[in-house]
Amino acid sequence: MTYLEPQQDAPAGGERELPQRADRTTPENPWPLRMLSENLHAYIARCAPTWVEGQIIELNRRARVTYVTLRDVDAEISVPVTLFANETAHLDRPLEKGMRVVAQLKPDFWAKTGRLSMLGRGIRPVGLGDLLERLERLRRALAEEGLFDAARKKPLPLLPRRVGLVTGRNSDAEKDVIRNASLRWPAVDFEVREVAVQGSGAVRAVTQALRELDAMAEVDVIVIARGGGSFEDLLAFSDESLIRAVAAARTPVVSAIGHENDQPLLDWVADLRASTPTDAGKRIVPDVVEERAGVARARAGLDRAVRGFLDREAAGLTAVRTRPVLAQPEDMILLREEDVDRWRTRALSAVDSRTLRERDAVRSVRARVRALSPQETLQRGYSVVLDASGAVVTDAAAVRAGDLLGVRLAAGELGVRTETVSARRPGEHPGSP
Repeated sequence: MTYLEPQQDAPAGGERELPQRADRTTPENPWPLRMLSENLHAYIARCAPTWVEGQIIELNRRARVTYVTLRDVDAEISVPVTLFANETAHLDRPLEKGMRVVAQLKPDFWAKTGRLSMLGRGIRPVGLGDLLERLERLRRALAEEGLFDAARKKPLPLLPRRVGLVTGRNSDAEKDVIRNASLRWPAVDFEVREVAVQGSGAVRAVTQALRELDAMAEVDVIVIARGGGSFEDLLAFSDESLIRAVAAARTPVVSAIGHENDQPLLDWVADLRASTPTDAGKRIVPDVVEERAGVARARAGLDRAVRGFLDREAAGLTAVRTRPVLAQPEDMILLREEDVDRWRTRALSAVDSRTLRERDAVRSVRARVRALSPQETLQRGYSVVLDASGAVVTDAAAVRAGDLLGVRLAAGELGVRTETVSARRPGEHPGSP
């Protein structure tokens, strides 16, 4: 912080040079107290007026001045504000405790007493329309980021091991969730975090409880529940930091805020929106009666299916056993034996017939071969004439009178000498040319 240039203090008995900066003061050379107050007053006077939003938690009206205490809407931080009569005269309705307002604050330091105060100007209540407009802008911005997309919503487990519950202390919402869930599934187990669900600390408390439950491995689903209330009472569940914490949670989150017509931004980002805490208790666990009935129906269906299958198979076995092939299996063997005998007899008959035919054929061929053989010709009285070289004589012109010839008969051979040679052909009469 830069301070104004201090004036020099000149006590009696000599002048003393004072430090120009606060961080240069020492026990041997301190500032006078008035210098610190004057510098603080001058520094704070240079601060620009700032528009802020807060909630009135204290209100004290005087004749010409109204003293209020503003608290941050999300944190436990408050400041006193002084409003003069002309600042409150233009208001349509008087200021009240719990009212959410916007004001321009100018810090003021009273040097004589060392008190810091805030002077308020232009104060006005934050109307429902303003809040709705802000929420709509925030909703559109978060939707553009994809925080409300259905694709990122996680499915709830069929039967959670443990249910995390974030709710108010000893609230009806807590009782509704636990009672309705226990009626549906008596063995359900809860991990409860009782926190403030309204006021300046609600956002921080709910967010911290959510992160604690999300870090527990045994917690399979988290329910954030609150009973009904005014629009302003439910604003904590539309806070951007809480919405982003729910979007970042690894555990599925169920929103059960207010009544059916209440819809804070938490409903948009949650993995499942329950219309009421009672509805949340019914939707996080299955109904044991319905599940038992479903199991009974499934078992009955399986029993019918198995019995039907067994009956069909038994009927099939009976039909197979009553067939002749199984009732009198020897008949099949006898039939095949008769077939084999018949085929064997036919085969033997066919072989015998073929053998006889082939034997006759061989005899016929042998007879023809024998009939055509030269020996058979010789047996009929023919002979073969051979010349001296042993060649067969087929033409009389090849023989001269006086040549020695050999004559082969059917039995033996003769040696003859040619006396005459004639050119007569077979069938010609003697004396023919």
